[in-house]
Amino acid sequence: MATQHQLDPELVHKERHAAPPPMYRVVLLNDDFTPMEFVIDVLQQFFGLGLEQATIVMLKVHNEGRGICGIYPRDIAATKVSQVSQYAHQHQHPLQCIMEVNE
Repeated sequence: MATQHQLDPELVHKERHAAPPPMYRVVLLNDDFTPMEFVIDVLQQFFGLGLEQATIVMLKVHNEGRGICGIYPRDIAATKVSQVSQYAHQHQHPLQCIMEVNE
């Protein structure tokens, strides 16, 4: 007995149009001890920003208490947070980097 399996077109359509995974903001937080030059270095090294854009983000961190470094899928954002945190710790700076769901 041979049976022919057919896919329900409605299910196939739903699968093709699934919502994309959430993206995450990687954010640097201001502190009173990390030098501005170090923050610029982090932004260039880990987020690929040029000097001008890194300076703009650094000033936002300095003046507003936080600055968005980039928006990434969860795993990439978590990796960047970890890399920045380790780098800051190695250089004895209290710089904090967090990730937040991008709404």
